[in-house]
Amino acid sequence: MPDRAYVIDNMISAKSIAARIEELCHEIHDEFEDTNKLVVVGLLRGSFVFIADLVRELDLPIEVDFLEASSYGDGMESSREVRILKDLRGAIEGRDVLLVEDIVDTGHTLHHVTNLLKSRGPARLKTIALLDKPTRREVDMKADWTGFEIPDEFVVGYGIDFAQRNRNLPYIGKVRFT
Repeated sequence: MPDRAYVIDNMISAKSIAARIEELCHEIHDEFEDTNKLVVVGLLRGSFVFIADLVRELDLPIEVDFLEASSYGDGMESSREVRILKDLRGAIEGRDVLLVEDIVDTGHTLHHVTNLLKSRGPARLKTIALLDKPTRREVDMKADWTGFEIPDEFVVGYGIDFAQRNRNLPYIGKVRFT
């Protein structure tokens, strides 16, 4: 449990998230409509709710795999050192891949994982992030698709946590310490 008291202010509603996912899935479908199977790779743990909603909305043949990378631990600041905690189960060589990230902050995780996946020879590799904080960027890295651009606020909900709490919120909330 976090040792500081905080409240969560609604930032992006569940309804707004659902509408944006529908829009994004149309764009993803257009990009991958010729695929024989799209490997959707979720970056655990924060992307699991986003990836579930994406794959339910995509009208494409899909395989789902997960990769777990960490640069935060239980803190609020990135360590800038990306560690792979769980690798993919399947091979992606010659396959179409969509990498799903919850939030692009400094860019270190997305950069590291994208380079790792590119080294495995996918036919196409595209990236999508639910949230983007461009003012925090330290690495020149941007997802191909972004759900929402947000200011430099600490957020939770819709799979994103603060010390393993608040992932189950159906919306994105801004953490405000009291």
